[in-house]
Amino acid sequence: MKKNLFCIAIVIILFGCNADKKESYADGASQEVVLTDQSATDTLATPKIIKTAGMQFRVKDVQQAKETLSSHLKSQGGTVIEFSIQSHIQESTKVAYSLDSLKEISSYRKTGMLVAKVPSDKLDEFTNTVAKMAVFVDSQDMKLDDQSIAYLANKLKAQNRTEAIKQINKTATRKSNNVETSLYVKDGLVDKKIENISIDDRVKFSTITLSFYQNNTIQTHIIANDNLYNYKPGFFKRLGLNLIDGWNYFKELILVLSHLWMFFIAGFAVFFGVKYYLRSKNKPQNISK
Repeated sequence: MKKNLFCIAIVIILFGCNADKKESYADGASQEVVLTDQSATDTLATPKIIKTAGMQFRVKDVQQAKETLSSHLKSQGGTVIEFSIQSHIQESTKVAYSLDSLKEISSYRKTGMLVAKVPSDKLDEFTNTVAKMAVFVDSQDMKLDDQSIAYLANKLKAQNRTEAIKQINKTATRKSNNVETSLYVKDGLVDKKIENISIDDRVKFSTITLSFYQNNTIQTHIIANDNLYNYKPGFFKRLGLNLIDGWNYFKELILVLSHLWMFFIAGFAVFFGVKYYLRSKNKPQNISK
């Protein structure tokens, strides 16, 4: 009987402890939810708006426009992250200028592209400055991307990973795989923090892409004449040279034939021998009675 009462007492005590633990865990979870909701409210109170803009316009001089844009960016705390200038030949022709030179006439179009980061609070002011500098604005656009929810998600996930790392470190042993799990969770924590740092940077500095061009430009150059025919001597000079070359060729032919004198003699001997033979054969013979 005493043993049964003792067992019942132990069961009651254990049940009471478990109830206290569950209540404590529930209170902690409730507190954590409250804190999370408070963090969410604080995060959403500051919108994370990423601005990207673009402009295409015509200028008087592309090179000068690039230098002016760089100066405006520097004065407003911005920076150039990419730029390029290209010349596209629209049409080109060559006309005779002198015996050994040509005039090359080219029509080309110069274009420029500049990508920059501008403080978001000065983006409108900068685009207005560019519009005033341009001769003609072809297009202008701006895009707003709200990253508030993604920022909040990364922040809450980072908090969860921080708590998970603490719990894993408490129960970590050399023989368990908690070390690898902790490393995996830490890498995820770093990724979420880096993503939010990137969002903060893009919120603070807006990206703008500027494409600009100038009217077609005509440019002339004096270049060497690459037509070899124009470098040949005149007609009478070439005629005299050809007569001299013909005489030289004739002399060379005589020299070549002189090597064959034995063949000529043999040929004449055979020719006259055959001719004499044919004559003697066809000569009528006297018939004696």
